[in-house]
Amino acid sequence: MKITIHTVSGAPRGWRVLLGLAFKGLDFETRYLEASKQEHKSPEFLKLNPRGTVPVLVDTGTVIRDSIASLAWLDRAYPEKPLFGHTPGEGAIIWQTTMECSDYLRAAANDLLFPILVENKPLPAHGSDDLVTLENAAEAMHAELKFLEGLLENQFFLAGEKPTAADAIAFPEVRLVGRAIDTKTEIMEALGFSDMGSRYPRIKAWKARTGALPGVEKTMPRHW
Repeated sequence: MKITIHTVSGAPRGWRVLLGLAFKGLDFETRYLEASKQEHKSPEFLKLNPRGTVPVLVDTGTVIRDSIASLAWLDRAYPEKPLFGHTPGEGAIIWQTTMECSDYLRAAANDLLFPILVENKPLPAHGSDDLVTLENAAEAMHAELKFLEGLLENQFFLAGEKPTAADAIAFPEVRLVGRAIDTKTEIMEALGFSDMGSRYPRIKAWKARTGALPGVEKTMPRHW
């Protein structure tokens, strides 16, 4: 039986687990739920996760309903190509970077992109409180991108020379920013995201490097 991931297309937390599976070279099946139809709140899905959230990982009787818990479990169940390192020192660096991206990068991306991509709102009027809020969110995202740019100064991936859980956490958030630039160009340019490649060249190279890894293409949102 294949490992099965229940998620919503483009949902960053589900994408994390798909990337972890790809980094480890594991075979898996993705079962996409349609959020617009509230399939994640259906009685059938609530039997797997009473909270009605994604992702949910299922593997021969094991059910895990949290993205980071899923990545940690994968390292125990399938120890080849560890996502959290081989040594305590490696693990400390990877866990710290993973949790920082999960907390700060995820929050910055949500504040910036939820009104733009999910609520599909136009750029707020000049001088409005909504514009100030959005500009503050953009500033927070730029701060997190500068943090990632610094991590990549002397290494190929965020926590070393190989992809880890930290990259699985950060990659969806950075790609979602790119998606917003591609589809909501005017708004993103107004918020200072028109020159991502020149402003964050190491992130650009890391994004290409990660995207080219075996199996990563399979994790991309199907509606893109």
